[in-house]
Amino acid sequence: MTTITKQLTADYDLTKSEKKKIIFLICSVLLFSVMNGTMFMIAIPDIAKSFALLPSQVSWVVTGYIILYAVGALMYGKLADIYPLKTLLTIGLILFAVGSIIGFFAPSFIMIVIARMVQAAGASSIVALVFIVPTRYFPEERGKVLGIVSSTMAFASGIGPVIGGIVAGALNWQFLFLISAFVLITIPFFRLWMPAEEKKEGKVDILGALFIAIGVATLMLYITTFALWYILISIAFFILFIWRIFNSQNPFIHPALFRNAPYRTTIVSGFLAIMTLFGMMFMMPLMLAEVNGLNTLWIGLTLFPGAMAAAFVGRLAGAMTEKNGSKQVVYIAFSLMVLGFTLLSTFTGSAAWVISIVIIISYIAFPFIQTSTANLISTVLPRNEIGVGMGIYNLFNFMSGAFGSAIIGKILDQKTGVALNPFTLADGHQTIYSNIFIGLVVLTILNGTFFYLAFKKSAGRLAHPRQA
Repeated sequence: MTTITKQLTADYDLTKSEKKKIIFLICSVLLFSVMNGTMFMIAIPDIAKSFALLPSQVSWVVTGYIILYAVGALMYGKLADIYPLKTLLTIGLILFAVGSIIGFFAPSFIMIVIARMVQAAGASSIVALVFIVPTRYFPEERGKVLGIVSSTMAFASGIGPVIGGIVAGALNWQFLFLISAFVLITIPFFRLWMPAEEKKEGKVDILGALFIAIGVATLMLYITTFALWYILISIAFFILFIWRIFNSQNPFIHPALFRNAPYRTTIVSGFLAIMTLFGMMFMMPLMLAEVNGLNTLWIGLTLFPGAMAAAFVGRLAGAMTEKNGSKQVVYIAFSLMVLGFTLLSTFTGSAAWVISIVIIISYIAFPFIQTSTANLISTVLPRNEIGVGMGIYNLFNFMSGAFGSAIIGKILDQKTGVALNPFTLADGHQTIYSNIFIGLVVLTILNGTFFYLAFKKSAGRLAHPRQA
């Protein structure tokens, strides 16, 4: 056991029962947080119909939520380095519940958007802090717990659209807000079961936080709208943020964090890996609708086995991370992605039940890559930087999903009849989907090569410090 692990364990002398209670709590609220995003994707057409909205208008139900969710994940991560997790989670859960109640009673579309943004401001605390809890409270089991967390996220992603469709169909889409309001029940248990912590030294650079928040928000807006002026504003505020972190006594993010080569490598590789996986998840409903002619219900049922398989293998991913190390599990994730994308490219145009089986391999790569990269970050950062380090990690994850969806959306606008995979079953315009999967295979191989060479270089520098 390392000195750092001994120190962390000594700080919180938790019993096995207390650990189980905390894991149950964080997974319960994470379930609501992730489901809240996926449930409303199904309800978008009903919301547009209720308020007679154009697609560009109703998209703010999702866009506004994603922007606040991404920015909030970074902010809560930074705050976690200073303030007790119990306090931050209490504030986040209250905001999440308040936004849900506002949304349920909202009389207008503007209030719906406001409610969703208040929800995001609270729900982002959950996804930001559940990755910090294992490292802070029981680091000897963090790989195992991160696997459980990844399983929960996969399960919530899969079950969310199903519950959303049932509730919106049987009752009304506004009842989706009411489901999320139930997180209020968990607050007393968090206050009772979470370890007591003292506020640590340090303060938040408000101006630096404002600069990066605006930079990220406008970048996300550019990704979703491709309006040029958003990217110009984003670049300007990122430049201001860089200036600020080099000229502030207490920068929001210390520049030394990005000089940590293993951390930097993990962030970049994680970004590219999650981008390909989210791009695949974005494309699958479109492919199943166009190529296989499925409606919303059957698309959900086709994808459901993959999501459930990912949920079940999360514990395995955690156990393998603990036993074999994070880097080995990253390579397993890359291998699963290459195999899964190759099979999807080959079987594009097949019956839906074939796709439902084949896609399982790609889906189960998700908990492997997420568990291993999150665990790796927690091992390469000093304790006082884990919060903001995890915040950046979550921020990049959200941005990668948006990037993947936007890029693949643009590619799908193109027409082609030339198949890159000579074994594909796709025909005519269907080949565009097959070709994108081949592109994902190539990107994954390049990403894996970069990850291997970067860590090999870092190891060489540690072995020969004078030559670094």
